[in-house]
Amino acid sequence: MMNQWKKTGAFALAGMMLVAAVAIPSRAAIVATEEPVEGANVVIDRYCVEVAAGTLAAEASEALAGTDNTVTEAPQATAAPTAAPEQTGPNMNEDGHVELNLNYSCLGIANKVDTYLNVRKKPSKRGKIVGKMTKNSGCHVYNVKKGWAKIVSGDVKGYVKASYMTIDEEAEKLATKVGREVVEIQTDSLRVRALPTTDAPIYSIISSGEEFKIKESNLTLDFVKSIIKTEKISDEAIERAGGFANIEANMNQFVCIYVDDEYAFVAKEFVKEQYSLKRAVKVKTVHSSKKSGISSGQASIVEYAKQFLGNPYVWGGSSLTGGTDCSGFTMSLYAKYGHSLPHNAAAQAGVTRSVSSPKPGDLFFYSNGSRINHVAMYIGGGMVIHASNPTDGIKISTAYYRHPVKIGRVMN
Repeated sequence: MMNQWKKTGAFALAGMMLVAAVAIPSRAAIVATEEPVEGANVVIDRYCVEVAAGTLAAEASEALAGTDNTVTEAPQATAAPTAAPEQTGPNMNEDGHVELNLNYSCLGIANKVDTYLNVRKKPSKRGKIVGKMTKNSGCHVYNVKKGWAKIVSGDVKGYVKASYMTIDEEAEKLATKVGREVVEIQTDSLRVRALPTTDAPIYSIISSGEEFKIKESNLTLDFVKSIIKTEKISDEAIERAGGFANIEANMNQFVCIYVDDEYAFVAKEFVKEQYSLKRAVKVKTVHSSKKSGISSGQASIVEYAKQFLGNPYVWGGSSLTGGTDCSGFTMSLYAKYGHSLPHNAAAQAGVTRSVSSPKPGDLFFYSNGSRINHVAMYIGGGMVIHASNPTDGIKISTAYYRHPVKIGRVMN
């Protein structure tokens, strides 16, 4: 939630966080578009430790819950502040096919699965797994032979069991029901704003090529006010954004999107609005190796995490199968391996050691401008797995879909 803007002290904290840089990989330090920002990295170690120790009274005391004083996630939106805009659906392209975010002549949708469908290098159950398609992901189908479909989806090419898919014309009909309106980011390091104006506080920084679901593309002042009310955005934040007159003058240049399970705004100039199906993601098995410095424990926890791909997101939850939020997910994964982590993203950042070069099993922490509000686990190959939102559940993303403010290693 963006209720961090509710208190004046949040701005002082945000200012403190921007004073110096914590060591993270170079891509995370790329300056943002929408006027370059000097120093995209954020100092959060002190803040994280304070939350972990329970000394940041305003948020930590509200987050404490249960007889054992474990920390739970700060409240997040569970319902849209206003009725969702009517989905207009995709257009038809020149070839008479449904216009989507992927090229195809024969569409396939992996809808006959509970969570995900493995993409294999060869058309055999013994074939190496090269990717995964979560439920309702789309692909181009080259052909189907002996029950195996040869497909390409995103950057993944391989074979899937055809019986788990809907194909061709029926798939195009299905696409109009399971697809969604998204923006694709067209420039690297794009600033996301708490309100629809470049004068508003920076919510996050996101990367080129990433897709984010649209909440509303045709903004009205009433809609913006509903976001302000739901997210508890402070009067000071509104004043910093130039007031309602400035917001109304600029809001037609912005679109409201979901960033994980929260709302924020991006400039239309730097995004492409399109109708989207989820696509396959590349995965590879992580093995322990002295040469790579990956321990058996690091390899094991990553492979363990992958089996929960596609399972549901539930705010406040910690069940890997029945529903979990982001910190509940990482907490439960590490509990399996004998590590105790608090049920709060910022607190987890406070009890992990900062590293500059991530290894499988490390935790990536993301901020909404004044506090860490999301955590994901690194699985190697530039990817993370995380409990993202009620729509996507547990998913795999590029590690820099949002610029992390800290990479933390769980200490033995």
